[in-house]
Amino acid sequence: MALLHCTSMLNMDQTAIQRAAALIQNADALVVAAGAGMGIDSGLPDFRGPGGFWAAYPALGRRGLAFAAVANPHTFITDPALAWGFYGHRLALYRRTAPHQGFGILKGWAARMAQGCRVLTSNVDGQFQRAGFSDEHITECHGSIHHLQCSRPCCGDVWPADDFVPAVDDTTCTLANHPPTCPRCHAIARPNIMMFDDHGWIDRRAKGQEAGLRQWLDEARRMVVIELGAGTAVPSVRHFSQALVAKHGARLVRINPREPAVPTRHDVSMASPALAGLQAIEVLLAPPLAKPLLTAKQ
Repeated sequence: MALLHCTSMLNMDQTAIQRAAALIQNADALVVAAGAGMGIDSGLPDFRGPGGFWAAYPALGRRGLAFAAVANPHTFITDPALAWGFYGHRLALYRRTAPHQGFGILKGWAARMAQGCRVLTSNVDGQFQRAGFSDEHITECHGSIHHLQCSRPCCGDVWPADDFVPAVDDTTCTLANHPPTCPRCHAIARPNIMMFDDHGWIDRRAKGQEAGLRQWLDEARRMVVIELGAGTAVPSVRHFSQALVAKHGARLVRINPREPAVPTRHDVSMASPALAGLQAIEVLLAPPLAKPLLTAKQ
């Protein structure tokens, strides 16, 4: 593993790494913008294309069920055992998965920022909270699997999923125990996640997080955005990052192995997986610094 890590760093654009480190060193506020690629280094599955989804869920592959056919609110009505088999498996997986070292690197950078750090993520896995980031500083724009809502929905309530322990039959990807229910109407509960073709997602929790983020962004200065594993297929995170560049004058470091292009020449493109990119930058930022890095303008 150490040899592979060294080789991957040697293959990176060293000027890009230096420029990224300089932007971070010269910033007063850090924004972490994370997409699905952030979790791959922790061992979480990549659902890119039917092949990736079916590799993670072979029982669904045998039935020819694509991601969108399972991850939608209608399935909780037509086949709740299947819906909760899929989401129950994911909930158990995320609960037992340890965040990779890149989360710790980001926490270290955040601690140096005069104006602090905020996180926006399209991931529903709760990995940033598990890594020790403050829940008040995280915006989950697609919701969280660790929270539930009514599947109807009968009301606007959102509550923690802590009391639900799913038992999933992996051979069929179906729930073997009782699903959680709404405490008000007793209908089946579902994760508080924005799914495909979803008109019933209760976004009150996410909207509250977004309001706090907007207030912080309005006050932040000398901002650097570290975007990790956010692609163009679901562009929520990329749109957010680029809006910060356009509206707030932020500088962007985009770390993405397949789609690393950046909007301006002042931003930094790193064609790398999330963890390897963060580790490469950290080599230059780890104290003590022998000398000042490049200026942000370079």
